Amino acid sequence: MRETRKPWGIGRILRRILLVLVILCLLPFGLILVYRIELVRPVSTLMIADLLLMRGYDRQWVEFEDISPNLVQAVMMSEDGQFCAHNGIDWEQMRAVVDDALAGEATRGASTIPMQTVKNLFLWNSRSFLRKGAELPIALAADFIWPKKRTMELYLNIAEWGPGIYGAEAAAQYHFKVPASKLSARQAALLAVSLPNPIERVAGKPGNGMKRLANLVDRRAKRSGAYIKCLYD
Repeated sequence: MRETRKPWGIGRILRRILLVLVILCLLPFGLILVYRIELVRPVSTLMIADLLLMRGYDRQWVEFEDISPNLVQAVMMSEDGQFCAHNGIDWEQMRAVVDDALAGEATRGASTIPMQTVKNLFLWNSRSFLRKGAELPIALAADFIWPKKRTMELYLNIAEWGPGIYGAEAAAQYHFKVPASKLSARQAALLAVSLPNPIERVAGKPGNGMKRLANLVDRRAKRSGAYIKCLYD
């Protein structure tokens, strides 16, 4: 006698959906452990999207030691001046953002380099409290497990610097026709200030406003010795 299968009940379907959601929530924490291994060279969600849409991308992985200190200093002073001091989250900046939001004022960006790195690796691009809330525990875990140098290496190898241009090496070659190891202080500052919007801010063709920002970042980078001790012992 043939056995008849019972149709799935609503409860079973909901349990399956819940299981999938739990796996998706835990997956970044497992991958953080994998990405701690220096031989692993992960790709970002934007790179995956480019592949799925068959646009392709250019990313040439380089070790931290093969990236110009000019770029490291410029990016750090432009994006996250307290990188060596915090635990993945700049709580002072985060409180200021919350206060502004509660007061109904325009909020400032408070993303640290660990937060931007985990966003690029595991999450999506949007200005939403949902995504920001998801970033926080993942960034804390990443900063706990990854050495600061590894975090910076990951970030500089997955950051977007133009349409289909990812990582310091591809960016240096595309915008300035030099390897990442040979970037000058000026070139590094232009790349750093383009990071918030690399599609509209083109490092190789900067406008006057972008040049002024680059000058400011360059001055900060030249005085960054006390801030980068976790990267250059």
